Amino acid sequence: MAARSLRRLGALLPAGGKAGTGRGSPCAFSTAAQQRSTGDECGPEDPSDEPKHSLSDCALEHKAIKLEEQVRDLTERYRKALADSENVRRRTQKFVEDAKLFGIQSFCRDLVEVADILEKTAESAAGQAEPSDPNPTLKKIYEGLSLIEAKLQSVFAKHGLQKMNPVGGRYDPYDHEIICHVPAEGMQPGTVALVTQDGYKLHGRTIRHALVGVAVEAQE
Repeated sequence: MAARSLRRLGALLPAGGKAGTGRGSPCAFSTAAQQRSTGDECGPEDPSDEPKHSLSDCALEHKAIKLEEQVRDLTERYRKALADSENVRRRTQKFVEDAKLFGIQSFCRDLVEVADILEKTAESAAGQAEPSDPNPTLKKIYEGLSLIEAKLQSVFAKHGLQKMNPVGGRYDPYDHEIICHVPAEGMQPGTVALVTQDGYKLHGRTIRHALVGVAVEAQE
């Protein structure tokens, strides 16, 4: 058994030596080829790659400039849109405020006509209540009308409605309407000498012009 094993070992040793010796040369050539291939790959870069890098940098720079211009344009548009929206907001707010203040303008125009009637009635009652012939009933009517008129003017003032008092002031075409001219006796020409119908303003806006007579120089 031992002898048979030794013979097999002896037969294998020469064959292994020959195989190792015969295969050594291809391995050497293969290693040298790999070294040359590796050397070629690790050699200096191709000079023709440098223009490609330059063109790429120029393209990137041009693109960056273009993007900056777009950003500036969009920023300017945004600022204009913001300013426009702010103007629209302010106009809308002003419109709402005016609607709140002047929404009763038509109603006030009708109401001041009632105040005119009440004022003329009170003046008529005062003229008939003579001191020489006092009438208690007429006196009470006059006092009641005077109280109503005072209360009505108080309500007007509460809601921003005010009566004009133009007598002695300069004529203003935005507030007054001339119906006649009177001689300027002791008054400056161009001033309001008399009022035939009171004018009213609602929060500073004229809703009814005062009908006035303007003083002018007397002609000789």
